Parts: sequence; C-alpha cells; structure tokens
Amino acid sequence: MRLRCAVLDDFQQVATEVADWAVVADDVEVVSFDRHIEGEDALAAALAGFDIVVTLRERVPFPGSLIARLPRLKLIVASGMRNSVIDYAAAEAHGVTVSGTASSSTPPVELTWALLLGLARGIVEESNGLRSGGPWQSTVGADLHGRRLGLLGLGKIGGRVARIGLAFGMRVSAWSRNLTRERADEVGVELAGSKEELLAGSDFVSVHLALGDRTRGLLGAAELALLKPTAYLINTSRAAIVDQDALLDALHAGRIAGAGVDVFDVEPLPADHPMRTAPRLLATPHLGYVSRANYATYYGQAVEDIRAFLAGAPVRRLP
Repeated sequence: MRLRCAVLDDFQQVATEVADWAVVADDVEVVSFDRHIEGEDALAAALAGFDIVVTLRERVPFPGSLIARLPRLKLIVASGMRNSVIDYAAAEAHGVTVSGTASSSTPPVELTWALLLGLARGIVEESNGLRSGGPWQSTVGADLHGRRLGLLGLGKIGGRVARIGLAFGMRVSAWSRNLTRERADEVGVELAGSKEELLAGSDFVSVHLALGDRTRGLLGAAELALLKPTAYLINTSRAAIVDQDALLDALHAGRIAGAGVDVFDVEPLPADHPMRTAPRLLATPHLGYVSRANYATYYGQAVEDIRAFLAGAPVRRLP
C-alpha cells in the first residue's frame, strides 16, 4: 500500500507542477491542500491519514502535542534548512524523521526592493488612479539617490539589499548587535553607532534579522518614534521583530511616510485584520520566498528527501 503525502499551503496549486513527483508515484500518493489549515484540532483531523507531510516555511507549527496525535506520521519535509516551529525532540521521540531543503536568498531581496520602490514612487496609487479614471498624477515620488538606506541586519539577504542600494546611489548604513566593522567594510557600507542612530538618520529602513529572543519586539513605539516623518519602513523578515500595534499607530497617525510589509503576526491574515485597511501601507501576503525557481528547489528537494527516506537513508536532516 502506498504511503500518503500531504503538501500543505499549496496556495497556487503548483507543488506537483514545478517538480517531478513521478519518481515516487509508485510508493507515494500526493495530496495538496490549497487552503491553510488553522489550529491543532483541524490539523490533527486533516493529517490523520498521512504518513508524510511537506510544510512550507514556518507557517504550520508542529508542536509535540500535534505530533503525538499523528500516529501514522513518519516524515516531515520543511522548506528551508531552519524551522523554529517544529518540536524536533518530540519528532524523534515518536520516530518521525525531519528533513529540509535549500532556499534561495534572491527572492526576498527582490521583493524588498519591489516594496521599497513601490512605496517611494506611489506605484499602487498611481496605477489604480490611471485604471479607474482618477487624477493624472497624484503623488510626488521620494528619491533614492543620495538618500540613506538603513539596514537592520547585514547577513546574506541584508548584504545583497545593501549592494543594490549602493547601485542606486544611496548612502547605506547597517546595524545589528553582532555586526562588525569588518563585515560592513566587506559590503561597502557604514557601520551605524547604534540602532537609535540608524533609525533617526535613515530615509528608508529595512529589516533583515532572524527572529529570536533578542530581536523580538526590537522596534517598538519608542524606536518607531525615532524615524523621520518622511521615512519608510520595510519588513520582509519576521513580523514579531516590529511591534505590530506600534506600527499601526504610527501609520494611522502619519508619524512615518509609509511601510512595506510582507510578514504578519497571523498568517494568512483574517479578513478583519487591521493590517488589511491600514493607511500608508503597501502589503503583500508573505511573498518573500515565493518564486518559481525557489519553489522548484523546495518541491524538487522535497521529492529527493522522500526518495532518500524510502531508501532508508534520509538526507538534509533537521535540526
């Protein structure tokens, strides 16, 4: 009897198109879910009949309590090689193997700039106005050349964002608790003396930090108050790094020019979530990693992980 594999959050229904699942078809029946399953009880019911689960990024938590309710589960494949919402100890205790996949940093870099440019030049407003018979020009674009781009984090993604900013002729500075002058010099940017200095002096601030105890709530009301009223904030990293209530207050009060956000405290966003109607906000539904090449990697390597597991030699094991 074939094993059953659930592919979660396949919103675009492309998981079986971008990878060759035929190589496991004799052994595995694949079922994709194009709607998010919310809550442990619903997940336990939906996944009860599956031996393998392919989960996208960190959207679906797998705590020990859920794993214990899935006695058929043998393998979890998570996209990316880091996942903070899977209880690895519980998985091991219940005999569940966890594997990951590679993930490219290119798509989130590109989306960061799509949001930044969309905000700076009023792309959505102007396009909507043009298509609906609205005014011919209603915004005045914010310049990039000569302005300061402040980066919170200068890792793989932050470094690539920085180099694009330099190509636009921007002055780029960066800060994080562990950022060294050597790393800043390597990328060709200025090392800000403090988080506060970076926030107060930047025209655009972009967040590129991993979420952890030291970064959760890193930007609260006091920090957002340091931003210029003409400044823009971009967050394609993790929602919890920025206090969501404080950000909403700043947007509604007009204390900053705008924000570009791809990550939220609840995903998918409920229909009545205040982020859906906030002013001065350019928001996308967590598209940072969503690109055809990245999906081909995720699902192609998910198939590889499944084949290796079936052969008794799991690969890319997590953590």
